[in-house]
Amino acid sequence: MKSEKISLVTIEAIREAAARIAGVAVKTPLVRAPFPGLAGYGFQKEIRLKAESLQPIGAFKMRGAANKILQLTPDEIARGVITYSSGNHAQAVAYAAREVGAKAVIVMPSNAPAIKRAGTLALGAEVVDVGVASSERLAMAEKLVREHGYVVIPPYDDEQIIAGQATCGLEIAEEWPEVELVLAPVSGGGLLGGVSAAVKQLLPNVKVFGVEPELAGDTAESFRTGKIVTWDAELTSRTIADGLRTQSVGVRNFAHIQAFVDGIITVTEVEIRAAMRMIVATTRLVPEPSGAVPVAALLFHAAQLPDYRRAAAVVSGGNVDPALLAEVLTEKTVDSEQ
Repeated sequence: MKSEKISLVTIEAIREAAARIAGVAVKTPLVRAPFPGLAGYGFQKEIRLKAESLQPIGAFKMRGAANKILQLTPDEIARGVITYSSGNHAQAVAYAAREVGAKAVIVMPSNAPAIKRAGTLALGAEVVDVGVASSERLAMAEKLVREHGYVVIPPYDDEQIIAGQATCGLEIAEEWPEVELVLAPVSGGGLLGGVSAAVKQLLPNVKVFGVEPELAGDTAESFRTGKIVTWDAELTSRTIADGLRTQSVGVRNFAHIQAFVDGIITVTEVEIRAAMRMIVATTRLVPEPSGAVPVAALLFHAAQLPDYRRAAAVVSGGNVDPALLAEVLTEKTVDSEQ
């Protein structure tokens, strides 16, 4: 499949998705974040965080899963749904499936955070454990589909999923049309592809950047080379940002990224942890590591960003293990935070 043959989601489809999911997902706030030190040319930069951690399941994934599942036919609902996810999409599918009365089966990696696994089970889903590779999750899901006839709810490489995630960008553009720079995490590319599609179609002059851990920088490499590359699971699983461990960006998602995204930045593990501390200290929002990567880019990679006065960063989720959060918040400040 070549990216040029893929239809990009339209602003009309995004608006339809927003209306469809209004009763399940919530319109999250843009929270002001006066980060110290982010000033330039005599003025203070204005940073706002899109608090997707305040969604019902604590992450943006609610948007795409709801948009997909709310369009299922009665026959498809009766068959049940299945997905493969390390956690946030799993919980979103479980939540949305419960809303329509469908059985939900989730294939999860063995290294999925306990808090996300527990949340998925609490929503009534059946969890099937496999190894750490995203390819293993996909293979198991396909096997179960053949055996039971479940309807697959892809985590990111799906037009309806992208349109659902794009409602996050729609809200940013409509609430804050003065924004000049928008940053979002990237892994499979559903969020970045969707957010960039919405923002660029409404506000063409706004710059949109993706951010991912350098330990899982497959999308940054794909963006540089112009073709999708795959990283081994042993590489991507090294990052603390468990939601960004996907081994390659989705085909449909990459087409959107190529069409609408201005650049992709990678950040270090130390910078991610520092960004988590800064978000908590400044806004009292609780970010999971994956949700902190755009803030890490703002704090530590200004030279790679265009000049801006107003920037919005998507805090994609808040499902962080309490022990990890306590560890990050209490560790000594590192040199890169000075």
